[in-house]
Amino acid sequence: MARTLPVGAYWLIGAVGTSRIVTRLHPVAYRWFGSAGPIGRSFGMRSVVLTTIGRRSGTAREVPLYALELDDRFIVIGSNGGKERPPAWVGNLLAAPDCTVRVGRQRVIPARAREAEGDERERLWAQAVASFPGYARYQQRTSRRIPVIVLEPTGPSA
Repeated sequence: MARTLPVGAYWLIGAVGTSRIVTRLHPVAYRWFGSAGPIGRSFGMRSVVLTTIGRRSGTAREVPLYALELDDRFIVIGSNGGKERPPAWVGNLLAAPDCTVRVGRQRVIPARAREAEGDERERLWAQAVASFPGYARYQQRTSRRIPVIVLEPTGPSA
């Protein structure tokens, strides 16, 4: 069970974590430093860089995310800090589910994304909230149901 932070801390984490500067600079820092320190793991969750194909642009898009590691899968949460609009990467994955997950400096895993539903979604959501209670706060801030995305490896790591 993760340590609970003051309510304002979750808002700050969501606001900073979804800011343009962080989402642009974090993948660069992650390639340089790998998974060292807070770049690699926070709140009991691994930090990864997800690469999707933009559904409108057709170009590769990198986004830093917290991920739960379960067996060989990664579970990511489309919270967008509790904003009413889901993050763009969720729409990109629903349009084109093939992606890559960068874990550390050198490990890049090809994967296929799918949205968890039903009992699986509830079980994974509970695990995510146990690791990072901010997700529950984000759900309270929005009327949309926050998606739980499962990233399943499709081949060997590069």
